[in-house]
Amino acid sequence: MTLPSFWKMNRKKRINSANREKSGQSNDIPQHILVTNLESNLKILRNITGNSSDIIIRRLMIEAIHRQGAIVYLDGLVNTDIISESLMESLIHEKSVMNEYSKANLLQIIQEKIITVGDIKTVRQLDELFHHLLSGEAIILIDGFDTALSASTRGGEIRQVQEPSTELTVRGPRDGFTESIRTNTALVRRRIKNPNLWLESMKIGKVTKTDVNIMYIHGIADEAVVSEVRNRLKKIDIDSILESGYIEQFIEDKTFTIFPTIYHSERPDVIAANILEGRVAIFVDGTPFVMVAPALFIQFFQAAEDYYSRSDISTAIRFLRVIVFFISLIGPATYVAVTTFHQEMIPTLLVITITAQREAVPFPAIIEAIIMEVTFEILREAGLRLPRPIGQAVSIVGALVIGQAAVQAGLVSPAMVIVVSITAIASFATPSFAIAISARLIRFIIMLLAAVLGFYGVMIGLIWIAIHLCSLRSFGVPYMSPIAPLIRKNLLDTVIRAPIWLMKERPRLISQKNMNRVGRAQYPPEINKGEKNED
Repeated sequence: MTLPSFWKMNRKKRINSANREKSGQSNDIPQHILVTNLESNLKILRNITGNSSDIIIRRLMIEAIHRQGAIVYLDGLVNTDIISESLMESLIHEKSVMNEYSKANLLQIIQEKIITVGDIKTVRQLDELFHHLLSGEAIILIDGFDTALSASTRGGEIRQVQEPSTELTVRGPRDGFTESIRTNTALVRRRIKNPNLWLESMKIGKVTKTDVNIMYIHGIADEAVVSEVRNRLKKIDIDSILESGYIEQFIEDKTFTIFPTIYHSERPDVIAANILEGRVAIFVDGTPFVMVAPALFIQFFQAAEDYYSRSDISTAIRFLRVIVFFISLIGPATYVAVTTFHQEMIPTLLVITITAQREAVPFPAIIEAIIMEVTFEILREAGLRLPRPIGQAVSIVGALVIGQAAVQAGLVSPAMVIVVSITAIASFATPSFAIAISARLIRFIIMLLAAVLGFYGVMIGLIWIAIHLCSLRSFGVPYMSPIAPLIRKNLLDTVIRAPIWLMKERPRLISQKNMNRVGRAQYPPEINKGEKNED
């Protein structure tokens, strides 16, 4: 075969494959219906699955009607107790209702009077059969019928509900989401016992067929936002969805931004609180992280326990988080600017001390800062990727040893080690990892601006960040609201956290209806008492 003919054949194959995809055809599962012969159906199942060893086919004889049957299920995804007790026992030993048997209504009798499993469906198409089978349901095939029954027997080993490791709180619930989507939706429903809490299901991924659910409160959530979320999810065309991060990259408003425009959490109480404000939650099977849209910038500085503590304490902690964020953003840049351009801003004794420390350092301040920052980032990444006991030892001991060795070798000054260490600790104090890693990356840009222009460069960087943040949208909602645009009534839950009885309304740009959430009778006793005395 010549080379040109080889390329022509490959081109024809690609064209044929593209035509099949356009016409909705797939080579994976033929678009056929079941046949009446049991053996033929089982042979088709074996051929399509490659005779996989985890596809269990349990043959049985239904004595009451003298017919062969089979129960097909996927090992590891089903509850075998339900299959043995509710399916096999009922089909093999049940004879009383089988007297009503006729070929026309046998499946209906089995579905309504014999099998005690909660959810039973009839299946005729092969693609539909495999969808139920690979979702953890058992398929019942009976000789002489071209229709199968799908019984809900989902089970298998899943991680138990436990406290989330990334969002720890001193006060609050201790349960967290798991990798099971149905467990996660149930954890939210336990907190919001309202029939208006609606759940919509869809499958995304041509190969993985991943279950994706959106949850919102009908009558509180903005219908335009709900519709936008639904439409963006339906437009996703990809072969696999393995984690919610896949979906986040498809539905976010702006891809080329370093700031997250979709919020995610693995705490059911946080997701429930966001749904009650009018947001839409997006659940993805196989991950404990649930996304929330739309998201606001200030939302990433709020923690769950802020609402479980007194307002004055929560406000003080929120101020601290904002200060910590700015330290992690401009800490090293400030040191570089001061030591390079603005020495007059430092007290004289401190200038003398820093100058004495830097006498033996051969590099300018910006090179020092970059060396130390990159070193700390390497140690942080190594601590995350190594096994937990080893990772903690490497990150702590490595930072101490390398920092001390660098100072003794004269590569960096002690003051720079202190500044970079405080900056690294500050980045860990930010509640959301998504916003903390944004500050870690922007930090290098601001450091370079500070090395070139001093404090003017730092201010230029901060102004650019502010303009960029004000230009962002999350599902049409301004990212910096309620600060920009200014909504006075919603400022009670931003950097400050007012008493809950004062936060009467939901965020105005998030929810457009049913705004009130606090009644007059919920005011503190002393206010009610004062009103009664006036009367």
